[in-house]
Amino acid sequence: MWRRATAFILFILATPMLAETRLIMVEETGCMWCESWNEQIGPIYSKTLEGRTAPLQRIDIHETPPSDLTFSSSLQFTPTFVLVVNGTESARVEGYPGEDFFWELLVQMIVDAKVPWAE
Repeated sequence: MWRRATAFILFILATPMLAETRLIMVEETGCMWCESWNEQIGPIYSKTLEGRTAPLQRIDIHETPPSDLTFSSSLQFTPTFVLVVNGTESARVEGYPGEDFFWELLVQMIVDAKVPWAE
């Protein structure tokens, strides 16, 4: 019994903890670029590998950011997309560059952060 418990504890300690990764979308009512993202990307985001790797969390630019998030600088523009790993900003894109460029930039942000991809 002790061997099994010890093996389990060693397995847990040796297994790297998965990073909690989120994509924060900073938005505001009336932002035409936010609306464009919502139309082009919004309906499919959670169904993609990127969306499963970095689930979306929306925050309003006019509200106080959640206390569990740390940004490297203030949030000034909408939309702003911030990749957050374990509560801390890893990368950001200010503005919406269009559907094609958005995906490329997001993939690069995830790769640069060395985040394990979702399955």
